[in-house]
Amino acid sequence: MPAERKPSPNSTPPQAAAPTLAGLSPGADSASVSFVNDAAVSELVQNAVVDSMERHGYAKAARFAVRLALAEAIANAFHHGHETLPPTVPIKLSFRVGENDVEVAVEDQGPGFDPSLIPDPTLDENIERPCGRGLMLIKAYMTSVVYNAKGNRMTMTFQKSA
Repeated sequence: MPAERKPSPNSTPPQAAAPTLAGLSPGADSASVSFVNDAAVSELVQNAVVDSMERHGYAKAARFAVRLALAEAIANAFHHGHETLPPTVPIKLSFRVGENDVEVAVEDQGPGFDPSLIPDPTLDENIERPCGRGLMLIKAYMTSVVYNAKGNRMTMTFQKSA
């Protein structure tokens, strides 16, 4: 029986394969995908949007703004929308990057919520409450934010500055 080979102390461990996502093609300016709560896949989607923005000539600050809003929307969908759902339940995300605007929709499968009931985190009485900050950032960075009637789908638009 041959002896088991042990890696030498100077060898590098094999690299994990980069995550992929059905429906997301490299270099795409639009896509619709579904994915479970996985940080690597979330980053893959964010990178796809930001890379497309860069190809369309969006400024670094614009790319930062959209990435931040997108990260917050994804985090909210999983943390709040899927709070009582199994971790295997995916969210849906679609995006389109054009010459003058970016549109991203994030939809969870939870019960939804009424965004008007979220307290303003900048008011003195809410400063120490840990809710509403992500939505505040999304509204601050995006040109428009619209919710469906159920409150489980957020569509965000960013308009390129002239």
